[in-house]
Amino acid sequence: MSIKVFLADDHNMMREAIHLLLEKETDIKVVGEAADGQATLEAVRRIKPDVVIMDISMPALNGIETTRKIATKFHGVKVIALSVHSERRFVFHMFKAGAVGYVLKDCAFKELICAIRTVIEKNIYISPEIATIVVKDYIRRSLKDDLSAFSVLTDREREVLQLITEGNATKQIALLLKVSIKTIETHRLQIMEKLKIHSIAELTKYAIREGLTSL
Repeated sequence: MSIKVFLADDHNMMREAIHLLLEKETDIKVVGEAADGQATLEAVRRIKPDVVIMDISMPALNGIETTRKIATKFHGVKVIALSVHSERRFVFHMFKAGAVGYVLKDCAFKELICAIRTVIEKNIYISPEIATIVVKDYIRRSLKDDLSAFSVLTDREREVLQLITEGNATKQIALLLKVSIKTIETHRLQIMEKLKIHSIAELTKYAIREGLTSL
């Protein structure tokens, strides 16, 4: 059975070019076109395509809002953004709205074909250029919220934490590290404050979970 594809783009030449190229694929059939968001919604309601190739910048209703309405009202219809915009905000707004693919308009046509077949298999497709943006943003956000021992604690604090959770007393740790007892007590307070953990039992659980020590 052919994959039913709908084209939503306000540029006639773009729609015609994509239509002609898609029709050459034996497993894909273009079932309709529209030049604005409102017309796209009405057509999707009637036709119920498998995939909508969605431009972001369209009159009447932009591609982001159109995608959000499709994702809300027509479950099972998959939206792939096909846009000139590679900026992070456009990518994230489209995926947040419910898109399952994002392809740049200057990509090779075979990439769009790949995206269509990928989303039909219930996977997400992102152009390689866009993937770089997504990964960098994910890393940045993850580091911001990261409470792992290797990002929150200093090398010395991790060392002290391990020794504490292995059952060493403050005096023993001070002797091992050749520092004063007061220094170890300060490290312990700083560790607890940074991790928002205030008992040795919870510190031990944390250290095991982080791989700093073992049972």
